[in-house]
Amino acid sequence: MTGNPLTLPEELLLLALDPVRGRLLNNPTYLRYGLAGAALADLEAAGRIAVDRGDRITVTNPLPLDDPVLDHALTALPAPAKGGDGVKAHRWVRGSGRSVQELCLRRLEERGALRREHHRALGLFPYDRFPAGPVDLAAPARARFTAAADARFPDRRGRLLAAYVSATGLDTGLLPGGAHRPLRRDLRRLAKEEWTAYAAFRAVQHDKSAAGGGA
Repeated sequence: MTGNPLTLPEELLLLALDPVRGRLLNNPTYLRYGLAGAALADLEAAGRIAVDRGDRITVTNPLPLDDPVLDHALTALPAPAKGGDGVKAHRWVRGSGRSVQELCLRRLEERGALRREHHRALGLFPYDRFPAGPVDLAAPARARFTAAADARFPDRRGRLLAAYVSATGLDTGLLPGGAHRPLRRDLRRLAKEEWTAYAAFRAVQHDKSAAGGGA
């Protein structure tokens, strides 16, 4: 049983996973930031959060949505408080991405869309892979993304997914080659225009700057 419609973070995760090998197509840490940002977008669409003063998130309605991924993200945000300043979005995605990703993986396993395979590198270090499961949700997700890309992302959900794809570096895997360069350029613009995607973008850029010694 597939259950409720896919959330934005679930759909982004399906786009990021190779359905045969079960490996991510982009940097795992960057993807986590995108998944957390996508959860924020769903919460905003549901009227649970708002953003002000640039990138500070405030909870406007703490009622749960009966979704394990989104309800976790909602409870991970500071509770509404009179006079509270909220939390900066890019800091929240940095701290919450790992837990959002694990809940998305579990949820997609429950839906039958993924299988969790346990492996060991060099026979010592454990890691997991997530190839496609018996319920094919990945192919429809990719087909929707391809159709949206061909139409230059006419609807808001498509634009949001495109923004996270760019912010997390997944664009070169899904839209490779020189023919897609103008489209990837458009996606980078979207990643800076959508505040939830920009939070992920800022987190990614922070990591890149730190790895490059601030250069």
